[in-house]
Amino acid sequence: MSLESDKRRYRDPYRAARPCDNPRLAALDVLVQVREDEAYANLILDRTLKAYEVTGRDAAFATELAYGTLRLQGFYDAVIELCTPKPLSTIDGLVLDILRLGAHQILSMRVPAHAAVAQTVDMARQTASAGPAKFVNAILRRITERSLEQWQRAIQDPSDQEQSVANLTSHPKWMVSEFSKALAEGDRSDLAGALAANNIPPKVTLAARPGLTTAEKLLAQTKDLAATPGALAPTAVVLGKGDPRRIEAVVNRQAAVADEASQLVAMALAKVEIAGEDLRWLDLCAGPGGKAGMLAGFAKQQGASLVANELHEHRAKLVANTLAPFGPSIAKVHVGDGVEFGKSEYCEGKFDRVLVDAPCSGLGALRRRPEARWRKSLTDIPPLHELQTELLAAAVTALRPGGVVGYVTCSPVLAETKEVVEWALANLPLERAALTGDIAKLLAPMKLSSGDYQFWPDRDGTDALFLSLLRKREEA
Repeated sequence: MSLESDKRRYRDPYRAARPCDNPRLAALDVLVQVREDEAYANLILDRTLKAYEVTGRDAAFATELAYGTLRLQGFYDAVIELCTPKPLSTIDGLVLDILRLGAHQILSMRVPAHAAVAQTVDMARQTASAGPAKFVNAILRRITERSLEQWQRAIQDPSDQEQSVANLTSHPKWMVSEFSKALAEGDRSDLAGALAANNIPPKVTLAARPGLTTAEKLLAQTKDLAATPGALAPTAVVLGKGDPRRIEAVVNRQAAVADEASQLVAMALAKVEIAGEDLRWLDLCAGPGGKAGMLAGFAKQQGASLVANELHEHRAKLVANTLAPFGPSIAKVHVGDGVEFGKSEYCEGKFDRVLVDAPCSGLGALRRRPEARWRKSLTDIPPLHELQTELLAAAVTALRPGGVVGYVTCSPVLAETKEVVEWALANLPLERAALTGDIAKLLAPMKLSSGDYQFWPDRDGTDALFLSLLRKREEA
């Protein structure tokens, strides 16, 4: 049941003696669309707020209520489960969404407990019926009997450490296990801290595209938005407030919203030393175009050109829009399957640098898509691993001997990172390529003992991107 563009789903105030306020109804509608339609919260939030005529501070409240509840859904489910004899699977989906919203207000927002209970019960009465409203009232009153810290202790399972961490940090248990393995690979042990960072909304970060503008110019444009230089990437500017879509450099495609890790992996591929000719670069999986925009800028500065390939036509249009300011002499877009294109006669042995920003589980960007963690499963990983190896093999075909491929995933899962690279080193004519100079210093904190790089939200303040730089052997 999708929200209609010109009306609200829950607009009839006469179903309740005290109608619930619109910000809370808008937040509920977001949760319902995410659950029923598998919608992405970031894509539906604005139009849902408009449909409920929610603006200003009320919009900020509704946004935090919706996003916060989605992020901490697993934690709230564990709390609710201790408050009812019913299995969660038997509770109506709408009622469970309402309970989660109430729990978030009680435990994680500055809403007085009595107000949170009263408003959420009104919401249940208006959107469901009197029976569910009584059930919601009983559960929420039990939740108010303990503090956040007391509930955090109550939901822990002494016999199952991973399940305890899963409950506390609001992640599926299998995901906790995969993050634990990835952290161990980098000699890190703060599992709970790394996962908790996925529940902290990221700051809006801009990338100044090389050859079009600079971070200094971007800072000058964004003084009124409390902008500061990025902590890691020299091209990054972090906004303290405001809408980035209204910034002149963003409108003119000289800059774009981009995580600092995303900026740095593109810079690393552009700056890693290679011998001989360095004129042709390839982005094999370019959509939606963020890294392609950075690569095109570095290519322009370094006297090279970029071909950006994207499988899906609608995403290729986004890439083309991003690359338009550079002109066709610097950047061109190709639409097609990356595996086939990389192995085609057009590409074979022609490129000096190739980026494989491979399709992946996306578990490195859970800060941005809070609902994604509840849609993924461990069975999603093997098909992705197979595709990643195929794309990397195609990239090596497109590389000339001595050229470098940058393999990138927005995931820390070993089957998508370490295991793909190990397969490539064993089966393809590749060796590791080392960074030197300033870029090596910038990435030193992320460097693994293997020579690859892993970013982490809790340590680096970025998405959990992985990078491996691999050189095609000269004798190949």
